[in-house]
Amino acid sequence: MRNVEPEVFLVAKPQLDYGELAAYLREVGGESWLERVDRGDLDNDAQNLAEFAGKMCYRSWEPGLNPNVKRVRTDQAKYLENILSMAHGSVLEHASFTFVLHNVSRVFTHELVRHRPGTAISQESLRFVRLADIPFWFPEWALADEELMKRASTLLEQLEEFQLWMAGHFGLDEEGVKMHEKKHKTSFMRRFAPDGVGTGIVWTANIRTLRHTIEARTDQGAEEEIRLVFAKIGELMRAEAPALFGDYTVTDGTWVPKWRKV
Repeated sequence: MRNVEPEVFLVAKPQLDYGELAAYLREVGGESWLERVDRGDLDNDAQNLAEFAGKMCYRSWEPGLNPNVKRVRTDQAKYLENILSMAHGSVLEHASFTFVLHNVSRVFTHELVRHRPGTAISQESLRFVRLADIPFWFPEWALADEELMKRASTLLEQLEEFQLWMAGHFGLDEEGVKMHEKKHKTSFMRRFAPDGVGTGIVWTANIRTLRHTIEARTDQGAEEEIRLVFAKIGELMRAEAPALFGDYTVTDGTWVPKWRKV
């Protein structure tokens, strides 16, 4: 048994092609928006993409392009705050972030995959990945319970020994064993792994989904491991896109946005 801590790695985020944006903006007369990018006023691709999508909706690059628009916001933070306050959430769906969630349990992943809209998921497959040990996360209150930890450690060590025994019993490391046979037996062996076994998942979500999920999964009523992970995701997103995640207040680990139902 190996005691582990859930970790979050942000591995991908939006990257805009400003050359193509410029070509479009020349067509519609919105070059002044791109001038703000050239000056360095707009240096956050995720926020720029959300603003770009919003201004596309109203052709509000500058006054007069749309006869109904007499003035435009040029302060991005205020513009995006207005987007959030208006619950104009569709423009937030264009920007997605990809995370590797490492040493999270199957308990966690079963909870996570309930959030399907606006996500993409690739999970480590224990049909192919054979367990040599059982990485396991214990919350602080469990670590402080000596009798609980003694019994839990004994049980997990027995499960590990059984995994190793099965691998030897099935001859999975013998020369010439085909992957089909390894997959077949490994699939059976995973049935004896606890739901708490540490695993990995690649999770991609757009900003609209992230805002909802951070709020829902840091709530006091959420399962404690998922609260821990989404607090970390919340901190990452507040640093990555402060104009889109800076409205949250955090109290006792619970993230509550100023603007809901975006």
